Amino acid sequence: MRISDFSIKRPIFTLVTMFLVLILGVVSLINIPLKLIPDLNPPVGVVVTSYPGASPEEVVEKVTKPLEENLATLPGIKTLTSTSQESANFILIQFSWTTDIDEIQSEVIQRLDQTQLPDEADKPRFMKFDPAQFPIIQLSLSADEEPEALRRLAEELNLELSKVEGVASVNLSGTAIKEVRVELDQEKLRDFQLSQADVVDVIESNNISMPGDPVLTEGKELTTRIISSIDSLDTLKKLTVTVDPATGNKVSLDDISEVQLTSQDDRTITRTNQAPSVLLSVLQQSDANTAEVSDQFIKQLDNLLEKEQFENIKSEILFDQGDYISLAIGNISNSLILGGIFAMIVLFFFLKNVKSPLIIGISIPYSVIFTFVLMYFSDFTLNIMTLGGLALGIGMLVDNSIVVIENIYRHLSMGKDPKTAASVGAKEVGSAITASTLTTVAVFLPVVFITGIIGELFKEFALTISFSLFASLVVALTIVPMLASRLLKSPRTNTEAKRQETGLMRSLEKSIKWSLRNRAAVIAITMLLLAAGSFGLTTVGTQFLPNADEGFFTVRMELENGTALSETEKAVSALEDELKDEEEVDTFVSLIGTTQEGSFRGSKNANIAELYIKMKELDQRERSTFEFVDEVKKDLESAASKVNETAELSFNTQSTAGTSPNTLTFSVKDTDPNRLKENVDKIYNALKDLEDVTELSTDLMDTVEEIQITVDREKAFEEGLAPAQVAMAVNDVTRGNRATQMIDDESNIYGVFVEYDREVTQDLENLKKLLIKKPDGNYAALSDVANIERGEGPVNIQRINQQDAVQFTLKYKSSTNMGAMSKEVDKEIADLKLPEETEIVFSGDRELLESSIDDLVLAFVLAIVFIYLVMAGQFESLKYPLVIMFTVPLMVIGVAIALTATQTPISLTAIIGIIVLAGIVVNNAIVIVDYINQKKEQGLKSYDAIVISVKDRARPIFMTALTTILGLVPLALGIGEGTEINQPMGITLIGGLISSTFLTLFVIPVVYSFFDKDTRLK
Repeated sequence: MRISDFSIKRPIFTLVTMFLVLILGVVSLINIPLKLIPDLNPPVGVVVTSYPGASPEEVVEKVTKPLEENLATLPGIKTLTSTSQESANFILIQFSWTTDIDEIQSEVIQRLDQTQLPDEADKPRFMKFDPAQFPIIQLSLSADEEPEALRRLAEELNLELSKVEGVASVNLSGTAIKEVRVELDQEKLRDFQLSQADVVDVIESNNISMPGDPVLTEGKELTTRIISSIDSLDTLKKLTVTVDPATGNKVSLDDISEVQLTSQDDRTITRTNQAPSVLLSVLQQSDANTAEVSDQFIKQLDNLLEKEQFENIKSEILFDQGDYISLAIGNISNSLILGGIFAMIVLFFFLKNVKSPLIIGISIPYSVIFTFVLMYFSDFTLNIMTLGGLALGIGMLVDNSIVVIENIYRHLSMGKDPKTAASVGAKEVGSAITASTLTTVAVFLPVVFITGIIGELFKEFALTISFSLFASLVVALTIVPMLASRLLKSPRTNTEAKRQETGLMRSLEKSIKWSLRNRAAVIAITMLLLAAGSFGLTTVGTQFLPNADEGFFTVRMELENGTALSETEKAVSALEDELKDEEEVDTFVSLIGTTQEGSFRGSKNANIAELYIKMKELDQRERSTFEFVDEVKKDLESAASKVNETAELSFNTQSTAGTSPNTLTFSVKDTDPNRLKENVDKIYNALKDLEDVTELSTDLMDTVEEIQITVDREKAFEEGLAPAQVAMAVNDVTRGNRATQMIDDESNIYGVFVEYDREVTQDLENLKKLLIKKPDGNYAALSDVANIERGEGPVNIQRINQQDAVQFTLKYKSSTNMGAMSKEVDKEIADLKLPEETEIVFSGDRELLESSIDDLVLAFVLAIVFIYLVMAGQFESLKYPLVIMFTVPLMVIGVAIALTATQTPISLTAIIGIIVLAGIVVNNAIVIVDYINQKKEQGLKSYDAIVISVKDRARPIFMTALTTILGLVPLALGIGEGTEINQPMGITLIGGLISSTFLTLFVIPVVYSFFDKDTRLK
């Protein structure tokens, strides 16, 4: 090839170009951002609407249904899922991946504005999905000091940490926003003929700042402001609310209530390893480098904790995505380096000299660094997919160079001088390695065109491998011939002739001749193995993505409604006692009375708690996080139920990549609510006792015990009250009123909340005696104008595509897989013979896998077509590419054996591995067929050309196969965090390469003989 001859003639130019690329590559690597996975921007939006005071049923009828009706016809909409709960509505809109959510945003907002909603409902808000909304770091801060001092220090620390570059915000859970509470005494209100609303009005009217028109004075026009401010607790306490009619004395706020400055979260508890603490969640800016932000944040935290005012604070990192990214990328980088070392060992073993392997060894770092240049200018990030692609291709990077150097070495062995051998050797295999590289790259073209999450995940992966293979081809055709012509020397004897006479080569020759004599037997054996392999693939099960052990999981606890915080705290303490004895647990944080999500919103529930458990490093424990959860689940449930029988635990191991390991989710839809509930009960009873099911729940079960107050219109009328007046009075008493904001001398801002004494609001009998002020100034007890009884209502109501729906969440043991669990669930549901009107819709990982299959099958078919077209163009023949394509089925045999032996389920990455294999396995056949044709052109008979070609090309075939296989071993072993996602791909490729390499040497000569006119009938 001319490019090879040019490199041999111009060695200095070639070296200068090489160093230029190396410099660019190093600079590019430094500037490429580190992330866990490629940036995903799914076309998902949410609509949130507040409807204060409304029940879930009211929210559905008055807010949800009108909004659904208008949004359902949006272009590109895929699924509309709504959740209606007390006082609020949440609608999740999923568009097809071809939809640009930025373009459709204005139309969504327009539809929302056109929807007729109740006057009491707030304006609906639309928000796009943003991955930056999820924390990248979670840590707890604890100290031996009083909780008040810890909170104050945590808030100071928060201010400093928020200044770190790339940090969007730092949210605190367990810290209190101070507020002023005015707890009213009901008896004193009656004595002075006051209501809660009267007190709120007095406070509001005494805290004003209002501008007036400008006033002209002394030649100046000055603005005016009327001020009456409440700037302290004393001022607030001394406010006059009324005059005592009996004595004529002023009645202050302090006379009818207890006024105090308190913490907003005194009804929640946060602690780390059983010590009082606060929880910090760090959110990064959307365009920030996760690893860099994490590194800078931790450095700043360490620096601050060394200061005197923070010296007593201890920090415990619960979850650090940046650290996990560094670990994952470090482990994959190690796989890449180990793969390169293994490839070098193979070369030393086969070529038995030092110079040839060193020449080839240059192609590995050079190709990788060249790839970094292309990645940088393509705006890629270094993540587990792009680095996984490099680790996957590390063995392939030397394939082209091996074929070239082996052929050059063969010509040197024949006695040719180094420059001639380099030129002829490179020229002889140049077209073959170009074709094999193009066929492998052709495999990735369809992946680039796949839409959806698969396309987003694997586009950078596919292009990264393509870049590296292109770089390896350039190296093989330029640098390798140039270095070979300068460093290699002709051996004194014709070693090639001796090699051809070795026992191994003679055995290979006999095997090839036997195959050509027994072509039917060879084909029959191959077909039998293929059938057995295909059957084997049906036994391993399926999953969307392999479970990634991130060493972190959460436990959510819920006790019966109405449970006091002290009871919830006892149940949590029982869990903490269990966890502290587990050696594999590093840290655990308990949020009692709320959840992390709830703390962000300011919501509290005394009967709810959430625990965050961080495991020790993977190499310091014997069990994976999933195995640990499976094994301790029963102990934790038993410990909680001993304290409180109503305690229910839910375990969550959701990964950073967004998948939910060991979880199957589906929804049951029906137009008839009664039939829906009946069928949900049937499905629940059928699934709850399945052997591998560890947890089964539905959102229909989430009912809340409530006090239902039904106004008696006649009695209320007799007392001079309208139902709305009764409702407003009860609402004010139970919820409290925010009267105003108080700003003190130090510019601290406190909300002022007016509420009843908790003895009234937290006791049903006292609530019945609640006094409601009548228009004539007298009072009526709540029980005189309303019926009060206990009842149950739904926590939320779910609908999918405008139909009532109930979502099931099924969690299963880590010893099974999604495919096996899905089969069991499908069988149980089918046996129930549900009516046609009841529809089952799967979501989560199963939906993602099933929706991807069609795309992946299309990608595989297109890959096969592209491979054939590339080879047809290269060989200028339609016949020989067809011969080569017979290697593709041969890989199934090895893939099946590898997956079955390791019990690895077929996942997305395994399927991608099969697609990649299609482009790799043809390379050996290309080398053989191309060489057979060359030998025939030199005058050899077809039979002799076939036998000689297989013998001559066996060594480079074994070398390329072994370097690729050994290069994949670290990836297939899946050692360390972050390697799990690429492990099935490594296993798949190794299995497929082993079977196709050995079978290619015998099957391809047989198939070629059927297509050749001289050997067809022999």
